[in-house]
Amino acid sequence: MRGIFRRGPRLESVAGLVIALAMPALSVVASHAQGVNTTTTLTAQPGAAATCSTPNLSVTLTDIAVVVAGNAGVPVGTVSIMDGTGSTAVQLASTALDSSGHANFVFYLADGSHSLSAVYAGNSTFAASDSTPVAVPISSQCDSSFVVTASNLGPSATSAGALTLIPGQAGTGTITVTPLQTYVSTLTAPAFITISCSDLPDQASCNFTPENVEILPGQNAGVTSSMEIQTYAASTTSVSPASRPGNSSSPIAWAFLLPGALGLGLAWGARRRRWLARLSLVALVALVTLLGTTGCNPRYGYENHGPQPNPATPSGTYNVKIAAQSSNGVTAVTQFTTFSLTVK
Repeated sequence: MRGIFRRGPRLESVAGLVIALAMPALSVVASHAQGVNTTTTLTAQPGAAATCSTPNLSVTLTDIAVVVAGNAGVPVGTVSIMDGTGSTAVQLASTALDSSGHANFVFYLADGSHSLSAVYAGNSTFAASDSTPVAVPISSQCDSSFVVTASNLGPSATSAGALTLIPGQAGTGTITVTPLQTYVSTLTAPAFITISCSDLPDQASCNFTPENVEILPGQNAGVTSSMEIQTYAASTTSVSPASRPGNSSSPIAWAFLLPGALGLGLAWGARRRRWLARLSLVALVALVTLLGTTGCNPRYGYENHGPQPNPATPSGTYNVKIAAQSSNGVTAVTQFTTFSLTVK
């Protein structure tokens, strides 16, 4: 029996061949486990302007652009923005890369020196990577809890912060509420901020979706709402009493003709009967009063003359104000931004 399991030259050759064939496959698996190398790059620059009600202070928004590149293919997954280094680093926001491996952020940073870096989490295909920290000094920052900005105005924006419409046309835009870091750090529950508009021209309206945005504790990135500005063209609809079926004569004429004819008949009969004269006088007064009231009431005018045509949104240039307000039940915080609306 021992001879049956004795190792021979042929068995050793087969084992060696199996190992040789398996080595390339093992090499591919090991390479896949390491992941495709990636490089993460972060750039920071001043962002959109916002208003500040505090004298001698300003609002500095910081735009962050992140690019994650791979040695093979476009990386997918999540990238986060960190402020600081080591154990004191704070995560400001996190989002998924787009189809080109890019991500964008806007932050309202507090006064001081900030060291911002991007951290790509990686996945089963792409290896994780960090960007080189970028120093962003902030000074004279407005100490408001949050700021509100308007962007992406359309369909016809002649310049930044300006919108041009014709009567009957609707315009759109993006309203962004960006919280200050120190404000977010004090939140123990979600903060709700209501967005509204004012100083629109007559015959115009605004709508926001959503009207109330939410800022969560620890959320430093801005939240957005879609804005729609609707203008109105002049109405050309009018209703003529003569065009209504059965309106071949004026109802006002009948209001005088009927009681007049009845009064003449009663007066003729009253020449022989004194009590009929008194009755005819009372009936005449009552009938004239009733018909006169009916002929002059608003419903009579609407049904026989039709509604007045609606005017168009007046042409001109208007400074539209967008307000964002938050309240904790005791005090309210309101911030504004404006943009120019031109109606041609």
